Amino acid sequence: MYRVEKYTVDYYTQWNDFVSRSKNGTFLFHRDFMEYHSDRFIDYSLLVFENDKVVALFPANIKGDVIYSHQGLTYGGFLLENKSLGQKTEQVIATAFEYLYKKGFKKGIIKQILPIYHRYPAFEADYTLFRKGANTIRRDMNLAIDYSLPLTISKSKKKHYRRVSSFGMEIRQDNNFKDFWQNVLVPRLAARHNAKPVHTLEEIELLQSRFPENIFQYNVYYNDEIVSGITLFDSGTVVKSQYGATTGRGEELRALDYLFITLIEKFSNTKRFFDMGTVTEADGYNAGLLKQKEELGCNVYIQDFYEVTITE
Repeated sequence: MYRVEKYTVDYYTQWNDFVSRSKNGTFLFHRDFMEYHSDRFIDYSLLVFENDKVVALFPANIKGDVIYSHQGLTYGGFLLENKSLGQKTEQVIATAFEYLYKKGFKKGIIKQILPIYHRYPAFEADYTLFRKGANTIRRDMNLAIDYSLPLTISKSKKKHYRRVSSFGMEIRQDNNFKDFWQNVLVPRLAARHNAKPVHTLEEIELLQSRFPENIFQYNVYYNDEIVSGITLFDSGTVVKSQYGATTGRGEELRALDYLFITLIEKFSNTKRFFDMGTVTEADGYNAGLLKQKEELGCNVYIQDFYEVTITE
């Protein structure tokens, strides 16, 4: 009933069409997004067909005999159609595993998409993986605001927001990634964490040119000097702060909180969730970051990572 095909450019249109109608896909799974860093990964994405119709996708890359939910993406797992309920999902995943087993793969590492991105509930894959003996090898804390609930920004955050509102800071949605990357984000990450952004300036500008309706840059200026900024990924029902950073001067002005609260309120009537990303680190979690996001009104949502033995 089902068959599996490895992704090639011949399936470009079918792949993207399915992403747009799946119950748990976002624009990150569009091939034009996935392939901006194709030189870093060996793609081994799969399409599952029922007769000639695509009924599931598995965005993936490989290392040796291990297949991964695509490591260049924040989340992954099996993308399902609305009609993929429990039994059908089990058959679809079994067919994919049988295909991978015959290709010589021994293990799969699956990074689930956060439930807040589900257009419709899509937990069937979790149950199927449990039935196949998958082990939870990692569990990340992700912070997000559910707009169906009353906003719970802390009193201290609100107090500082009202105070700095009189400072004359200007918020612009100018998509000026260069100013933010070069003068705020890159130096801040280097100084604070000895790290670099996942995306280079050239990469984020390329992605924004491909997805102008999904990627935005909001910057805060004080006396016409950039002091803070947030890069947003808009997935339709969810808006995510992909990057947020401030300069030393911006920290004194509390410019990042000022921008966050402004944007939280801006999207409160048009989105289901405001996603502020993970606080998980290699040795646990960043307590200061967790506190900051909780004070902005976030709650914890769990992202699970599974390890599963590939069998027939």
